[in-house]
Amino acid sequence: MKYLLFIISLFSGSLYAQLPDWTLGPFTRPAGVNPIIRPDTSTQFKDPMTKTMVAWESNDTFNPAAVLKDGKICVLYRAEDRSGKGIGMRTSRIGLATSDDGIHIQHRSPVPVLYPDTDAQQEFEWKGGCEDPRVAMTIDGTYVVLYTEWNNKVPRLGAALSSDLIHWKKHGPIFKGKFREIASKSASVVTEVNKGKLVIAKVKGKYWMYWGEDHVYAATSDNLTDWIPLTTPDGKLKELMSPRKGYFDSRLTECGPPAVKTDKGIVLLYNGKNDESGGDKRYPPAAYCAGQVLFDNNDPEKVLARLDQPFLVPQDAFEKSGQYPAGTVFVEGLVLFRNKWFLYYGCADSRVAVVVANKKE
Repeated sequence: MKYLLFIISLFSGSLYAQLPDWTLGPFTRPAGVNPIIRPDTSTQFKDPMTKTMVAWESNDTFNPAAVLKDGKICVLYRAEDRSGKGIGMRTSRIGLATSDDGIHIQHRSPVPVLYPDTDAQQEFEWKGGCEDPRVAMTIDGTYVVLYTEWNNKVPRLGAALSSDLIHWKKHGPIFKGKFREIASKSASVVTEVNKGKLVIAKVKGKYWMYWGEDHVYAATSDNLTDWIPLTTPDGKLKELMSPRKGYFDSRLTECGPPAVKTDKGIVLLYNGKNDESGGDKRYPPAAYCAGQVLFDNNDPEKVLARLDQPFLVPQDAFEKSGQYPAGTVFVEGLVLFRNKWFLYYGCADSRVAVVVANKKE
């Protein structure tokens, strides 16, 4: 029996044969399809900043968001050109791909849909670009993307709204005042299942999101574009969850796709980075694996449960090579489609892949 459970674990890419009932999953890798998005050297884009043609997705395609539209899954993915060397030193733009079944890409836009432009955001987005989107939909069909605006100095969370996923209205940094100048990344707005799909939810009358890289923080909003971080009485950011020495998330606990409100609580999928010296010896130093944590529905600052081992780990060759060869599965996009969970993730900062799970009743 132990051997059978081990085989199940290997097949699912998880160290858990059976996950606790509050989690999403277990997720499995569909056979023979990953990675579903790779770099493309043939697509050209007239860059409004340099006024030149750029092979905008020629170097790497990774860190995807995902959402439903018109019965299809739409994937917004980060694409890097070849304008620089090293992680974060090229210009990033957001591309759009669509899938009829969630695991095969039928169409990719030949040009990016969100990118640095000669607009009010260029001081925040040039020359680093638009990075690492998370996208969710309101109940009335407005798409909200929260992404990193990167100017090669300070990463800031920015917001943009769209009705078609192609034309976006940028609203700039989501934090104002003193918090506009801090480094901020990785925003996971709280959603819930409504008529078989995920839509943005409210928690105690306000929109709510978890965010952060070094720790998990939270923020609230009335309009989805302007957010107020939760703070301690002395005005510092309130840490809701932090790295744990000796665990797979010993270096970072970086928020993943939109969180999901369930009858058990609010489930947040996150990306744990293994510390180079004080991490879990079962995983390579600096590897990214995916975890899950459960927050209280009535007190969304309170952690109720947290996995001690990751539910998704780098396994395939393309997850352990590329820009980040230490090994990376970086979850960012989650869609409920035909009563299944489709989870999209970046592979070693170089490719896009998907895993699938049945929705628990």
